[in-house]
Amino acid sequence: QVQLVESGGGLVQAGGSLRLSCAASGSIFSFNDMGWYRQAPGKQRELVAAITSDGSTNYGDSVKGRFTISRDNANNTVYLQMNSLKPEDTAVYYCNAVRVVAAPGREMKAIYWGQGTQVTVSS
Repeated sequence: QVQLVESGGGLVQAGGSLRLSCAASGSIFSFNDMGWYRQAPGKQRELVAAITSDGSTNYGDSVKGRFTISRDNANNTVYLQMNSLKPEDTAVYYCNAVRVVAAPGREMKAIYWGQGTQVTVSS
């Protein structure tokens, strides 16, 4: 079974930094896309950042210029460097991975989610 395990969440003061990591275990294949989503109480889940297998990135408007996503393809690990954190960034952050399975005449996508890690920004 594929498992995505997040780490690095915690409590930080406004203006501080955190680095989140997500490692995929139990997989013999690579993922096409990996990313981070977040969900705050009473709000819908939103895209934070995503990265393709060749390194192309995109960010949610609210974090652009402050967060940086990267990945280590050899280890199926994705990272999120969060700088200049604001109280509005407080949320549960979820790791996401997508694998495209190609077959003659059709294509399938498998989507995986981590259990989430809490990020709390005070003041």
